Amino acid sequence: MLKLPGRNGTFAGFRASRSMCVDLNYSDRQPSLPTSVEMPRLTRDRRLDQRAIAEECAIALVYDGTTVAVVMATPADLTDLAIGFSLTEGIIKTASEIHDLNVVPSAGGVELRMWLKPSCGAKFKDRRRRLVGPTGCGLCGIESLSQAARHSPALVRNISIGSHQIELALEALSRAQALNRTTRATHAAGFYSPVAGLVTAREDVGRHNALDKLAGAMAVARLSGRDGAIVLTSRVSVEMVQKTAAIGSSILIAISAPTALAVRTAHACGITIVAIARGCEFEIFTHPTGIIRD
Repeated sequence: MLKLPGRNGTFAGFRASRSMCVDLNYSDRQPSLPTSVEMPRLTRDRRLDQRAIAEECAIALVYDGTTVAVVMATPADLTDLAIGFSLTEGIIKTASEIHDLNVVPSAGGVELRMWLKPSCGAKFKDRRRRLVGPTGCGLCGIESLSQAARHSPALVRNISIGSHQIELALEALSRAQALNRTTRATHAAGFYSPVAGLVTAREDVGRHNALDKLAGAMAVARLSGRDGAIVLTSRVSVEMVQKTAAIGSSILIAISAPTALAVRTAHACGITIVAIARGCEFEIFTHPTGIIRD
């Protein structure tokens, strides 16, 4: 059994079965699947060399025997991805609603097989949908326009952060990107506390996946999104705002720009968007009271 932190050694009743050939000790947070591979390349002067290239593979999220989503992702922190995707997509409300989780590698990719508790499973069957998309897409395969424009509840602001902490958060996230330093090919999402600094971070070739992995890691560690800011190495699309709202954080910091729909969505649900953040320079697009001048 996969032990998770929390009461009595498990996360609020959540447990995961060990039905795979790789090590799923959650304290390691790293299945023995390669996250990068050495591949040959030619330099500018045509010299044969090698470079570490980020790995990606097909990851299927399977609930009660039904495949709900297939994403192309970095094969690391897969239990975090399973829990986080389930939370940010509204399939579950708490991680304890997942009764079993099996990480099953195969020649074609990895299946994250989840079995929901009966009450949650019944609700899931009522609202079943398919999301089959590549790394860069969070909305492919939905069944209606209303699903794309899903409502995010208004957030209660618990914190504000100082202007100087935006630069500190970005610097801390950069230092946490071990895989990106090796491959120059991954995004990262981090949770920054104005009191504790960067608490945790996750990397992935896909920006949505990185944020979902962060959401899962936060849920397992019992971190409240209300107590800090989400920090991204990517642009801010509407689904990144929606996932941040699901996490419960009222501040979103990113190095690239937001989309117009992301700004409107953040304004409606109370999220402060700080974007185009490079060094000490940044722009505030919504709810500026979340940032304190210093």
